[in-house]
Amino acid sequence: MSYYADKLASLADIFGSDDVRVTDDELTVNGESFPIIDDVIVLLEPDGRSPSGQRAMPAATSAGQDMVQFTFGRQWRSFSEILPEHEAEFRRYFDLVRIDDLSQKRCVDLGCGIGRWSYFIAPHCREVVLVDFSDAIFVARKNLRSSNNALFFMGDLTTLPFRRGFADFLFSLGVLHHLRIDCLGAARSLARYSNELLVYLYYALDNRPAHFRPIYHAMDYARRRLSRIRSEPLRQAFSYGLVWFAYWPFIGLGRLAHLANLGHQVPLYEYYRDKSFERIRQDAYDRFFTPVEQRVTRRDIECLADTFSRIEISEHSPYWHFLAKV
Repeated sequence: MSYYADKLASLADIFGSDDVRVTDDELTVNGESFPIIDDVIVLLEPDGRSPSGQRAMPAATSAGQDMVQFTFGRQWRSFSEILPEHEAEFRRYFDLVRIDDLSQKRCVDLGCGIGRWSYFIAPHCREVVLVDFSDAIFVARKNLRSSNNALFFMGDLTTLPFRRGFADFLFSLGVLHHLRIDCLGAARSLARYSNELLVYLYYALDNRPAHFRPIYHAMDYARRRLSRIRSEPLRQAFSYGLVWFAYWPFIGLGRLAHLANLGHQVPLYEYYRDKSFERIRQDAYDRFFTPVEQRVTRRDIECLADTFSRIEISEHSPYWHFLAKV
């Protein structure tokens, strides 16, 4: 029996259509068919699918696959495990959200990766919808195999074929700044999906000392060059080297500075001081092998008031994640 056999009402509501049918390997909405692979509904066109998504169309190739999609597919297959420390990070990201209020809501995770945040939110909500355009969505399916209230889609979050307002609560954490469109514009566009959203965009170090900026520019220069590497063994090797020779020296220096209450003056220390080697390596891969990166200031986020009636910006790391309401 199809995983979605008992979820037809949810699918009908998400797509805004009563003409919904499902088999083991296909979802049909208003006559349009979407393959189902390993319980993942594939919304992307054949030339935009990742390698795993291509299995529904053997004749197609991955020639149209975007480098960002390639990178995140590789990343989350390499770092597929939900780590114990992810739960503490989840609490930091969701510090602005009343978790108890989600019990009757459909929550949507856009750019879900391996589903590390949905894993923790699923027990607290009526339903969770996970969307990612890379192979990571198949890893997310495995990580949430015990959550029967989860629906999985391989799709582009900017062109989802879902009805307006299909989500009660939406979150997109660490995703929009990697798109090839303006990340603030992308945040505005999410208002069509939900009246309430939680977003995290890379911040522009606007609350940090001036000496952080040249260090950031040096790292960004390295990112632009390392992101061109397609060899996975080389990427893995560089990720180890980045931890040993970039992250850990700053973390060690921060520990010394912390003795004089100056740890906040050292880049990377505050966020990574309690992280495991593997967790830091995951972020090193994410940071240095991504071809697109945008950064925003707190003031940039405040300017989203032209779309949202209320914006609450967290004063706590990771800066500047925010809760917006239409």
